[in-house]
This record gives sequence, C-alpha cells and structure tokens, in this order.
Amino acid sequence: MQYKIVYDKPGRLRLRMGQEAFSADQGYGIERLLTSKDGILSAEASPINGGVLIHYLPGLRDDVLSEFEGFDKTNLPTAIKPDADAIRELDNDFSRTLAAVLFRHYAMKLFMPAPIRIIFAVRRTFSYLTAGLQSLMHGKFGVDVLDAAAVTAATLQGDFSTAASIMMLLHISELLEDYTRKKARQTLTQSLALNIDSTWLVTKTREVWTPLSKIQIGNRIHVRTGSVIPLDGEVSEGEAMVNEASMTGEPLGVLRKTGHSVYAGSVIEEGSLVIRVRTLADNTRIQNIVALIDNSETLKAEVQGKAERLADSIVPFSFLASLGTLIFTRSVTKAMSVLMVDYSCAIKLSTPICVISAMHEAAKHKMLVKGGRYLEAYANADTIVFDKTGTLTEACPKVAKVVPFNNRTRDEVLRISACLEEHFPHSVAKAIVKQAEAQNLSHREEHADVEYVVAHGISSMLYDQRVLIGSGHFIFDDESIPITDNDRAIIDQESEGYGAVYLAIGGSLAGMICVEDPVRLDAKNTLDALRLQGIKHIVMLTGDGKAAAKSACETLGITEYYAQVLPEDKARIVRSFKEQGRTVIMVGDGVNDSPALSCADVSIAMKDGSDIAKEVADITLLTETLDGLVTLRHLSQSLFWRIGRNYRFILSVNTALLLLGISGVIKPSTSAVLHNTSTMLLSGMSMRPFFPKPCPPLSIESGEK
Repeated sequence: MQYKIVYDKPGRLRLRMGQEAFSADQGYGIERLLTSKDGILSAEASPINGGVLIHYLPGLRDDVLSEFEGFDKTNLPTAIKPDADAIRELDNDFSRTLAAVLFRHYAMKLFMPAPIRIIFAVRRTFSYLTAGLQSLMHGKFGVDVLDAAAVTAATLQGDFSTAASIMMLLHISELLEDYTRKKARQTLTQSLALNIDSTWLVTKTREVWTPLSKIQIGNRIHVRTGSVIPLDGEVSEGEAMVNEASMTGEPLGVLRKTGHSVYAGSVIEEGSLVIRVRTLADNTRIQNIVALIDNSETLKAEVQGKAERLADSIVPFSFLASLGTLIFTRSVTKAMSVLMVDYSCAIKLSTPICVISAMHEAAKHKMLVKGGRYLEAYANADTIVFDKTGTLTEACPKVAKVVPFNNRTRDEVLRISACLEEHFPHSVAKAIVKQAEAQNLSHREEHADVEYVVAHGISSMLYDQRVLIGSGHFIFDDESIPITDNDRAIIDQESEGYGAVYLAIGGSLAGMICVEDPVRLDAKNTLDALRLQGIKHIVMLTGDGKAAAKSACETLGITEYYAQVLPEDKARIVRSFKEQGRTVIMVGDGVNDSPALSCADVSIAMKDGSDIAKEVADITLLTETLDGLVTLRHLSQSLFWRIGRNYRFILSVNTALLLLGISGVIKPSTSAVLHNTSTMLLSGMSMRPFFPKPCPPLSIESGEK
C-alpha cells in the first residue's frame, strides 16, 4: 500500500495515504488489525486525510511498516465503530446542535427586525401544524397534535414571541429525548460488549482455542454442533444445518456447505463447518441483540406497552381540559397554558429509559438481558427450576475415578473420552479433558468428526469402530449397548454418590468415568435469599441417579427434585408448572437444557454453558457465581418500583402546572419551560444507577432503597 511518512520518532509514526484512501469503517478495521499485533500500543486512522498515527514499542519500527505495507488497498479490513468513539461522537453532536439552536433563537431575537422574526415564526408554525395534521390523518391523536395546537394558538393570538419560545423549547425537548434514548442504548451496547468470546483457530498443524481479538481476515475457524458462529465468513469445509433465527426469524435450520456465506450469531444445530473469516466485526452478535431489543415489540416489557397506550390515551383529555378552561375562563392564555402541559410525553419517555437503564445496570453486574419483558417476568416469577450439573454444582467438577471394562485400560478410556469431549463446552466435558491433561495423556484427533446426539451423548468413528460417550440412558437404553450382571454390580458399587459418564467402543462397554460434582459454595445462600425475595418454589432437575440428586438437595435445602430426567422430560416438567399458573424461571448450562430453557417464562444460562444454551436463554450470567440471580431479582423489582414512582411524579408535577396555568399564576411559556424541565429531570432520575454500591448483599429485600 502506497504511503508517505510525515512524522517519524522512536515509538511514534504518522503515515499518510491521501484523501479518500479508505472509508471510516475501513479506518476502524485498520486500527483494530494494527493494535492486534504484538508491540503496537495504539493506532488512530483518519479517513479525512488518509492518515494513520501509530504508537509502538521501541525497536519495532520496521515491523510496524512491514505490517502496514501488507495491506491491500482493494481489500482493506473493516470494523464497527468502537464504543468509546461512538459515545464521544454522540455527546459532541448533541452539544453542537443544542448550542446552534440556542444561538439561532437569541441571535434572531436580538438582531433580527420584528417583521422578519414574525415571518420566521409563522413559517415554523406551519411545520408543526403540518405534523399535527398528518398525525390526525393517520388516525393518531398524539403529542404532535398537542404541540401543533399550542404553537398555532399562540401564533393566531399574535403572540409571536411566545410561539417562537415554545417552538424552541419543543425543539430542545426533541433533541434531549433523542439524545437520552441514544445515550442509554449506546451505553447498553458498550456494557454488553464486555462478553468476549473465543473460537477454534485452524492452523497448518492443529486447532488452537483463540480469543476473537486475535482472529484476522482470511483466518479459518472451526465451529461444531451446538456452537454459535462468532464471525461472518464463507464455508471452506464441511456441511451443517445452521439455525439463523437471530437474523431471519426463521426457526428451522438451513443447510450450509462449501462456498456458502454464514453469519455471526447463527447456531450450528448439526454438523461442523470450517469458516474463512470475512469480517473483523466481532461485536456483530452484540449488535444483533441490541437491534432486536430496540426494534422488537415482543421484547418490550408489558409495563412499557401499557405506558405507551396510556400516554396516547391521555392526549384527548388534554384538549378537553384546554377547551373547558377556555369556556369557563374565556381566557386563551389560560387555555394555552393547559396545552403546554403534556402527561403523555413524560410517561412515554421515562418508562423505556427505566427499562434500558435496568438492562445496562444488569450488564454492569455481568448479566446479559435480551429484553425488558424478561426483567418483568423475572420480577413476577414464583418458581425457579435449576439444572444440577454445572449450575447448582461447581462449574468445574473433577474426575474422581475411571473404571475400565472389557480389557480396556484406565488410560485408554480417559484418553479417548477426552478426545471426544474436547470440543463441547459442558462442565463435565471440561473435567474429563482437564484430567487427561493432568496425566499427560495425549488425545490427538484420530477419530472422525464428532456429532452431538440430542438425547445427551456424543457419537464418532475411531479405527472403523463406532465410539459413543454419554449418560447411562444414552448408552444402555438408546444405543442398546449390552451390559452383564457383573458389570452392572461394578457400576452400582463404583458410581455410588457420583455422576457417571459411560464410554462404548465397537458396540461394547469400554469404561465409566465417575465425576465428583460438589455443590457450589454460594448456592445455599443464593437459594435462601431467593426465598426471601418471594420465590415460593425451588426445583432441581438432573440426569444423575437418585442418590447423587438426593445428596445435593439435602445440602442445599431443596425439597422438590427430579432425577434421571431426559432433555424432553425437563421441558415437560417446566410446561407442567406453567399449566399450574406459575411463572417459571429455568436456569441451565448444557445443550440438553435448551428445550427446557425455551419453555420457561424466562430462561437463564450460565457463563460456562454451551453456546446454544446461551443463545436460547433470555438472560446469561457472565460470572461463575449464582449470586447474580439475587442481584437480578432485586434489580427487576426495583425497576417496577421506580416506574411507579415516576408515574406519581408525573401526576403531581403536571397537575400542579395545570392548576397554576388555569388560575393564571404562570404564562404558557413558563408552563412550557417548567413542563419540559420536569420531563428532562425525570429522564435523568430514570437513568440513575439502581445500585449506588457495587452489588447488594445476598439477603437484600426487594424494592429500591
């Protein structure tokens, strides 16, 4: 790539390629690609003059220039705008626009002759009148109609100074409303981006688990069954059924194979793909979630929908109050003062800001909430259902013992099991892989690609023999692997008090891995706190045997549990609770939990859960502890306390302004100033943190303090 060095000092280089050398998105891509290199501290690209400022560690000048020379001008990398830049740009745009509005208003008032000011006021009145008439033509009797009536009344009365002041205040109110919404959403986006993912990078010799920040355009990544595709790209190897519901809304998987494009946020339901990366926009998945939250009516909290309907229904009463004031007082000024007071504006603005602020607060406490309706369901829930393994128990269980069968060795069983489990992000799978690594057992991939079987197990081919690993139900019932009475006695004796995973090779039992899965240290306190917060029913579901389930429940104080349940059983149990009229929370972490997660009123996935569980879930905990469940309960209940407080504030302040206007104590312009000031004050109050301290204690009671 052609460039000119315009500044060259140790640790600092400024290069210039000329105007229109790259776009803004390409500038962000250049910055991101350069800063991903070791030794480059920062990079700032300016599309205006085609300049790039680079800070680097001393002694790496030639390496920096080599990286830059490697860029292809016809195929420059692209990336989305960094969050910090977006927020700073939003703040600057608002400040400039607000200053321009104020300067124009007061400059015209001081320096413009009165006749010209009148002409400008009348012309601007027509724009408000047109907006109001268009709203009426579309059958909407909303705030636009109210604003048009107030401005037109002042103009017809010949009070052009008041009309101009009202229009200025309305313009500022619109600017503040737009800025407040965008700032809340942008802050939410920044919070969600804290969740950093990794993926399997395909190298010449092996696959490496690599952070997305290190992935470059042209790299190949391997994505398997149950995992989310993290980056946009093109399939270079493999075939898979891909669920693209996050993009298209279509719930059925579609076949994707070599040459097809795939997109970040979609999930591989079956098969595996090697994908050549086409974009570095690793926040695509987050952007999709935020766009979904913004645009989807189904994700709005019911209280938000009620607020919008209430706001629209209030507008006609404002007109009736103004008309009544005019009839009884025969004062146009007093009637205009009534029109300046709008209950609906504050209701419509403050409620969604409260919801977005609560979602932002959740993200600050490492909880990803995909919509306001889930906060509402969580606040009202009376039943919480937990998966056992990896949820109520430690996220990293340990292998207690390995029991071989049919002349297999202990090391052979553990090595093959680790090889099969390596690519599946379940806590038990991780425990098996970790144990193999601790014993220096090499588990190089000599088998065919693994396939996750929905009835919770894994299937593959090794040395022309079918290899299976999974639960006892999967191995012995679904796959009909034979078992002798002697083997059954050994299993009953060795697996007492443990979770068990079974390995079968070539149609015969090869081994059993017993997993020690102690309950989480914080689980008991979390469950006690949830009971104090109004959760009446706490239930545990597990595929483990009754002995292991009972032992865990006795430790945690859970009286209702179901053992040896299949994925479809979990979903059936959740549905039965809902049929009883309960509002149900489901907490899980595995691929086998996804049916139950889908059935619940609100579903929660653990940090270390499978990608498909996190994709299906409405809320994801981004920490390894359970106390986020208590924090979220407090937050969701505080949200609705705050919304109720806002309604009381709106009612009292605006009613007071109405009475002052009707009695003639304040003029219409003063009424407009006080109304808009109170609305913006309420918006600011709605954006305040729900937790002044880092995190509430586990035993905290519901309600905002």
